[in-house]
Amino acid sequence: MIADSYNRIHDYLRVAITDNCNFRCSYCMPQEDISFLPHNKLMSVDEIVAISTTFVKMGVKKIRLTGGEPLVRTDGAEIIKRLSTLPVELTLTSNGFLIDRFIDVFADSDIRSINISLDTLQPEKFLKLTRRDAFNKVWNNILLLLNKGIYVKLNVVAMKGINDDEINDFVSITKDLPLHVRFIEFMPFDGNYWNKDKVLPASDILQNVEESFSFIKIKDEINDTAKKFKPLNHEGTFAIITTMSQPFCNTCNRIRLTADGKVKNCLFSSGEVDLLKAFRNGDDITGMIQMHFAEKHKERGGQFPSNYEYTDTARINNRSMIKIGG
Repeated sequence: MIADSYNRIHDYLRVAITDNCNFRCSYCMPQEDISFLPHNKLMSVDEIVAISTTFVKMGVKKIRLTGGEPLVRTDGAEIIKRLSTLPVELTLTSNGFLIDRFIDVFADSDIRSINISLDTLQPEKFLKLTRRDAFNKVWNNILLLLNKGIYVKLNVVAMKGINDDEINDFVSITKDLPLHVRFIEFMPFDGNYWNKDKVLPASDILQNVEESFSFIKIKDEINDTAKKFKPLNHEGTFAIITTMSQPFCNTCNRIRLTADGKVKNCLFSSGEVDLLKAFRNGDDITGMIQMHFAEKHKERGGQFPSNYEYTDTARINNRSMIKIGG
């Protein structure tokens, strides 16, 4: 069991298998010519499986593969298939572009749910946000997942002046499609030009939705990061991930393993522990993991004030989102 000093049990492992991506979203990867880790700095397939197995022995029940974009890794299919043999719920987060190439792998690996990052329903805006003309390909792959019976969550980073005019458009698509749309408050990371005026807080999102839809609050599970809602007479649902305005740190159960094998006890933590180096040296990493989580801060890595509007990004010590893993 992996516990911290606040009695939070951590049983959900998010494994970044690459820091590479075929999109260039500004809030995640600000530079077009960003440098990626050399091959020898990445965890190999065997190392990913072995380190993940250690976490499972310590109580992890769910593993999510992230990136970068996890499906750009050439041995991604092998990683998925091998991790699917572990006694965990296996899932992943993707930008959706390569989904059709892996659809049979998902079926063979009993993947039942996938998160797709999609910040706009407008092809022209999609090109502007991602620097890739790929909206139709991504949308068709979302429909493909639904047709294959795979539950799809759409991750929408909500930003003022960027896509706040599309909130109700996203809710509208849940009318006839069994999608779970999740609006994510814009979070600060290294190099993503965050400022408080771009944050679209949950209260504003709900006020916007209330103008066009009737909805009810539905039950959240104990470790949910999203507050969930059901529009009346809709096939799907929507939710809000309130990291900035209403943090949910008191029920956090997440562990993050970066593509270069560093474990982070919080998305916003400045500290990391190099599990990959220790593993390659033949050291026992179990104690390192336990010690790192014993040192976990109570809230948001100890780097944010209680009111996000007073956040000073110059004082935050962290990686860019793509270097951490989604």
